[in-house]
Amino acid sequence: MLRVAVVGSGPSGCYTAQSLVQLDPSVRVDVLDRLPCPYGLVRYGVAPDHEKIKSLQSNLRTVLEHERVRFLGGVRVGEDGVPAARLRELYHAVVYCVGAATDRHLGVPGEDLPGSWSATEFVSWYSAHPDAVDDGFVRDARSAVVIGVGNVAVDVARMLARGPAELSPTDMPQAALSALAASRVSEVHMVGRRGPSQARFTTKELRELGALPDTEVTVDPQELALDPAYLDPSALPAAPRRNVEVLRGWATAPGRSAARRIRMRFFLRPVELLDEHGRVAAVRFERTVPDGQGGVTGTGRYEDIAAQLVLRSVGYRGVPLAGLPFDPATCTVPHLAGRVLREGTVAPGEYVAGWIKRGPTGVIGTNRPCAKETVTSLLEDAAALLRRELPGDPLAALRAEGIEPVEWTGWCAIEQAETELGVSLGRSVVKLPDWESLLAAARRSTS
Repeated sequence: MLRVAVVGSGPSGCYTAQSLVQLDPSVRVDVLDRLPCPYGLVRYGVAPDHEKIKSLQSNLRTVLEHERVRFLGGVRVGEDGVPAARLRELYHAVVYCVGAATDRHLGVPGEDLPGSWSATEFVSWYSAHPDAVDDGFVRDARSAVVIGVGNVAVDVARMLARGPAELSPTDMPQAALSALAASRVSEVHMVGRRGPSQARFTTKELRELGALPDTEVTVDPQELALDPAYLDPSALPAAPRRNVEVLRGWATAPGRSAARRIRMRFFLRPVELLDEHGRVAAVRFERTVPDGQGGVTGTGRYEDIAAQLVLRSVGYRGVPLAGLPFDPATCTVPHLAGRVLREGTVAPGEYVAGWIKRGPTGVIGTNRPCAKETVTSLLEDAAALLRRELPGDPLAALRAEGIEPVEWTGWCAIEQAETELGVSLGRSVVKLPDWESLLAAARRSTS
């Protein structure tokens, strides 16, 4: 019987477990996660008002409830946790699906000023990630700048513009809901260094901005016209062509009175965050123009946009995991069809899937074929892997070493506690926002 550990319970981890049990009728899979809650970015990265995407949790749930799959939450792997070498002793194979755990930086002066945050930190806060900090993101802010033009940038801009009536039915933690309800942010600038035809958001997400109650979306026609593809987008792929059409509609629409305004800006590159009284007060941008090769070049002309809140949304990157090789150039683990490579040689029993394998690209569904490729490699190696005898049930070994995982019943107890919290607040489900309350709820399953 093949025993496999999958490290990470987000989409890539769940799809890996799913492929394993579908393709091998005898395999046993333990899905380990540092957090006591499963689903990764589906729980802690998808915006709370995106109920359709969040409903993917039910599909992932089916995987984790499979009779040959165990969820073991609250288990840290690597530094300050179970060493990678120890996992290899406990399982025939280990598949690392640890994602891209941190954000990219701008690399400009003032980036670390108070009031300047990565969009990842902001998303973690309103998604109730237990590592998030509540440091008054929107307190005293009237103008916000979101640097980036991808879906995460659209998400955070939308959250800043939504009212409490629209956010209350979501599972957003109560503290974040109260803070956003009291927010006085009335101007949100979403800024990209290139043009509208190169923006990374999807058209569906983009259109949602135009449907926000009491919110006007504006676009500067002169900035759009700098993009060679703007006047005639017919040669563009379907998605950017639709984006350009939406932006053109906003650029030509008559102005209207609204409580909040989202300003879409293009061809502006951040060069410095400016401070006042020790906090961010504005972002200085350099005007850019197309260089004719798909990039942009600076013009030496600058514009300052006032902002008491800056959210940087310029991408994710993987981080090294203690005990695994790491390529700092790509921020991924070197691999061959999912097999981990150590100094160019396949490391028996070690595999990767998801963003740590291919980089932070694609949508949730992209993880399915990625996971299947890795699982195919693993099962091709199964005969060799099974030659090594294991010491017994890995869960018993972990417990003997003082590790008490949150099992599936513990997660179900957390879900129940979140339902009860929602009822007590006159809302639906409301997420528990911190380690203490999550673990206390999980312990109810064993009391």
